[in-house]
Amino acid sequence: MIQHPGNVFVVSAPSGAGKSTLTQRLVRSVPDLSFSISFTTRKPRPGEVDGRDYFFIDDARFDALVAEGGLVEWVEVYGRRYGTGRAWLDGVLATGRDILLDIETTGAMNLRRAMPEARMIFILPPSAAALEQRLRSRGQDSDEQIHIRMQHAKHELELYSAYDYLILNDDLELAYRQFESIVLAARAARERMAPAARRILEGF
Repeated sequence: MIQHPGNVFVVSAPSGAGKSTLTQRLVRSVPDLSFSISFTTRKPRPGEVDGRDYFFIDDARFDALVAEGGLVEWVEVYGRRYGTGRAWLDGVLATGRDILLDIETTGAMNLRRAMPEARMIFILPPSAAALEQRLRSRGQDSDEQIHIRMQHAKHELELYSAYDYLILNDDLELAYRQFESIVLAARAARERMAPAARRILEGF
C-alpha cells in the first residue's frame, strides 16, 4: 500500500558543470528514483531508444499535448521542443517513487510554477575559468561555440537564487554526497512520513 506520493527533484546546471555524471550515479545508486523521460520533436540520435531516452513525437502530437494541458513544462531549444508529460509524471509519483528531472533553467522555472513543491537543485562549476577549461578539454566545440556556451552559462547562473539547493562541483565525491543527501533527507520530511507515524501510533 502506497503511504505517500513520490518527491520531484529538478536539477539544472551549465554545460560542463558535471551534471550528467552526478545524475547518472544518483539514479544508479538510490533505489526508487526514476529519471524523467521527456517528450521531444527532434529525431533520435544513433543508439537512442524511444521510451528510454525520450518519447519521440512529431510536431502535431506535441501541439496536441500542449493544447490539452498534457505537459507540466515545455521549452523550445534550437527549433526543437522538449517537455515533461503530466500523465507519466503523475503515474510514477502515485507509486511512491521519486522522480529526477534534468532540465535547463527555463523549463525548471516553468515546472516550479506548475509544481511548487518540487525541490530545485543547481550544480555550480568551481569557477568560470574552470568551466571554460572543461568545455575546451572535451575537444568538441569551436572557440565561437565555447563563447556561446559561456554566455549561456552566465545567463543560467544568474538564476541561481530560484533554486533551493546549490551544489559546488569542485570535489566530485563531496558534490555527489550532497546531491544524494538532498534526496534522502526529503524522504524523511515530516509531511512524507506522517502516515507512517500515524500508523505506528495506532498500534499503541
